[in-house]
Amino acid sequence: MWREGVYLKCTIQSNSLENTTPDPSEHRKDPDAPSRENPKFGEWHHWLITNIPGNSVSQGDVMSEYVGAGPPKDTGLHRYVFLLFKQSGGKQTFEGLHKLTNRSGNNRKSWKVRDFAKKYNLQLLAGNFFQAQFDDYVPKLHQQLSGK
Repeated sequence: MWREGVYLKCTIQSNSLENTTPDPSEHRKDPDAPSRENPKFGEWHHWLITNIPGNSVSQGDVMSEYVGAGPPKDTGLHRYVFLLFKQSGGKQTFEGLHKLTNRSGNNRKSWKVRDFAKKYNLQLLAGNFFQAQFDDYVPKLHQQLSGK
């Protein structure tokens, strides 16, 4: 079930993708935005890298700059999900996607990874998740996303 989510950290074993998954894409999301009880903005996407050559995540195309975990106060634990997809047919252009900065929350809420994967014919390879809750860093992150 997609809402349960999965996470794959970027520290991939050096040979784990070699010769088996050319040009993968990686995505991180929060299905619990603004809370598990009221996920009206889920899935909120935090990071998207496409066209990753082999296992070199740093050489992929950053479509959405990384935004850290920022659950609102009193909303409990949020699941933060990393997904790794295989792109069919090698490098893709991902027509219609806007590159997103980490200075704005625009175009991040209610982003459906299932629709994205279907549209671009992506195959889920792996994932995992972690949980986080509000802490003293969150107000700084929210200020950053407001563009200030």
